[in-house]
Parts: sequence; C-alpha cells; structure tokens
Amino acid sequence: METARYTKTLKVRIRDKHSKVLASWAYSVNQVWNYCNELSHRSIKERHTWLSGYDLQNYTKGAGKDLGLNSATVQMIGHEYAVRRKQFKKNRLNWRKSGGVRRSLGWIPVRKDCIGFKNGCVYHNKQYFKIWDSFGLSQYTFRSGCFTEDARGRWYFCVVVTAKPEQTCGTGSVGIDLGLKTTATPSSGEPLEAGRFYRDQEQKLGIAQRTRNTQRVKAIHAKIRNRRHDALHKFSRGLVNDNGLIVVGNVSSSGLAKTNMAKSVLDAGWSTLKTLLEYKCEHAGGVFLEVDERYTTQACSCCGSVSPNSPKGRAGLGIREWTCECGVTHNRDSNAARNILAAGHCRLAVGIPLQKAG
Repeated sequence: METARYTKTLKVRIRDKHSKVLASWAYSVNQVWNYCNELSHRSIKERHTWLSGYDLQNYTKGAGKDLGLNSATVQMIGHEYAVRRKQFKKNRLNWRKSGGVRRSLGWIPVRKDCIGFKNGCVYHNKQYFKIWDSFGLSQYTFRSGCFTEDARGRWYFCVVVTAKPEQTCGTGSVGIDLGLKTTATPSSGEPLEAGRFYRDQEQKLGIAQRTRNTQRVKAIHAKIRNRRHDALHKFSRGLVNDNGLIVVGNVSSSGLAKTNMAKSVLDAGWSTLKTLLEYKCEHAGGVFLEVDERYTTQACSCCGSVSPNSPKGRAGLGIREWTCECGVTHNRDSNAARNILAAGHCRLAVGIPLQKAG
C-alpha cells in the first residue's frame, strides 16, 4: 500500500543579483492588485455586484504580456484578492504601495505548472533564479508557490511540496504551560527559559532608531527574530522527538499584548511555538491538542482540588510555589503543565466532536 503523503512549505533564499527583476515584477503585481481593488469597489458601489476571482480574471485577461508577468500570475492575483476581500468582509482592501515608508513588501504568486527546477535553479517566466538550496528541491514535486521579499530587501522562493511523512515522534506525552518567567514549562523535562531576545537588543535598537539608521534597524529586528525562531525550533523539535502527544494551554497572546506585559508577551513567541508544534506533530505522526487552561494553575495536580493557598489572578503572579491542603508542594508552572496534560487525556478519552459547518 502506498504511503500517505502530506504537504509542507519550503523557503529558500534567492541570490541578490536577481532582486532587480523580481522588484519590477512585484511593481506589476501591485498594479494588478490595485486595479482589482478599484474595479471591485466600483462594482459594489455602482451595481451592487461582488466580483468573483473568475470575474476579475476576465477583466485582467491579456495584461500579463504588457506588465512582464506570467498570465497565470495575473489570474492568481485576482483570485487571491477575492479570497482576502471575502475573508476580511470589506468592500475595498488596502492598496499595495510600491514606494515610500509604508511600501508593501514584494509578493509574486506562481502556479505549479509555471515553475520548475532546472540545473539547480528555479525556473519561472523564462528566467532562471539561482538559490541557496538547503532542502534539495530536485527531490520534491512542486505545487503552488510565490516569491516574497523581507524587510531588508532579500528575496525568497516559497513553494508547497508533497513529501512522505516522517514517523519520528516519540511514545511519551507532555503538557506545556506557557508563561513569561519561562517561555514554556513541560510537565516533564527541562523548561524553555525566557530568551529576552528583544530586551537584549532594545538599547541598540533605540540608538539605531534615534539616528534614523533604517538598515541597522532592519538588521537588528531580523537578528531578534532569527534568535527567537532558532530557540523555538530546537525546543519544539526535542518535544516532538520524545512525545507522541503534546498538549498546550489556550493562552491568548493577542489579549495579553494589550496590557503592560506586551513586550514580554510578544518576545516569548507563544503563537509561533504553537504553530511549530502543530505542524511538526502532523509531519511526525503525533497528536497536538490545545485545551482550556482555566484553573490549571489553581488546581492541585495530585488531588484535583482548588486550594485556598493556590495563586489566583494577577495578584498571584508573583507566587511561584504553593502548598495544597493535601500536603503536596507545587511549582506553579509544573503543576499547571501536569493539569494541562490531564485535560488533554480527558479530551482524548471523551473524543473530539465534529464541528458543524456554519
């Protein structure tokens, strides 16, 4: 029987000498997007008609030749615009700007039948793009992809590929409590200490911003992001290698980012860690669950009761250890992680209900 396959996205960097060509294509993409934006808005305002991706495709037919774009790219822009307009429920989306301080980062969508890998280069629209091939792209079957630009003007090729699942997950199970003192505390094993990636570079970043050295500012932000992702990747990979079940609490980073703890919350990267654990579990054949973490800090992981001595609310954030009435002394984060794991086991025992459409 043929082994089931899954999809994943690979991202490789393109050599800087191709930036000029890609930038000109990105400018053309912005023109098509803005045309679709204006056309759709006028259709809604004047005729009360919402244009679909196929409708926009008819209006932009033949524009690729004049703009230097592949015709499939022009079609994909219209369909992507229709999808995003429906997602955000707006009559008109933001304009894609090609200049100024609020310039939109370059984006060029490509269809799977219009990209290839030849002679160690990515081939698209009669152009060869040399890359740093860190994945061995020749062994994969390409699906849809895109060329993207980062804040420092570096270009990347992102492509969805099909691959065989890697059955590398362990046999254990672990619950993870997300926090600020420690970014992630597992129910067993070593915690991931708070990296303070932004805090460590905050002084240098402030100096660069005051001197208006934009290139230096972008480089510092990139360094912060790379250090954070490196730590989260290593931690998540270790958990997936050792455990077949990973349970995480549903802490809301977006809500806490509106408080006076915003810098620490955003620096922790909880959302990124959840994303990494989710797709790595899927690829390795493991199970990833996100459960309600209410009362996991207050409840005793041994007897299950909520003790009056347990830390409660924001006033109890400074309490790192407490003793339950049953006599067991708990570390705040480890106790919460064990309760989160228990909630995950209960959810698996009951079963995950199917969500009804609508």
